Amino acid sequence: MGKAGINCMEVWKMTGLFIALISGALMSIQGVFNTQVTKTTGVWVSNGWVQITAFAVCLAAWFFTGRDSVAALTKVEPRYMLLGGVIGAGITWTVIKSIAALGPARSALLIVIAQLAVSYIIALFGLFGMDREPFSWRKLGGLVLAVAGIAIFQWE
Repeated sequence: MGKAGINCMEVWKMTGLFIALISGALMSIQGVFNTQVTKTTGVWVSNGWVQITAFAVCLAAWFFTGRDSVAALTKVEPRYMLLGGVIGAGITWTVIKSIAALGPARSALLIVIAQLAVSYIIALFGLFGMDREPFSWRKLGGLVLAVAGIAIFQWE
């Protein structure tokens, strides 16, 4: 396409941007829901409910959209990559506790900053099989700016 057209890569990036925004919104809503459920049930019952219902949705999606081999999990290398569910339980617990202590907005800001910092470190050092990225002052400056934004948001 010409200069006025949109190429496939631009559409893919716009789709990724939209999906990321939905993900952030869903994470915030889920965190609030889980925190409210925890007030009645306790943190581990709430966390377990989250994991069990997520499994049920995944099972239904797997059943209706295609049947990738479950046995393929035995071929995943390195093996520690299979700890995503364990990490998910930790994420649910930490989100519940942080929202209960700080409220949804402050909690979300700190969570996003931690995600940015850890993601940048993973990319910078090429950890966990990710492609290594060169150091960028611009990205570091963006992270510092985000931390400054939290300080401003917290300022009363």
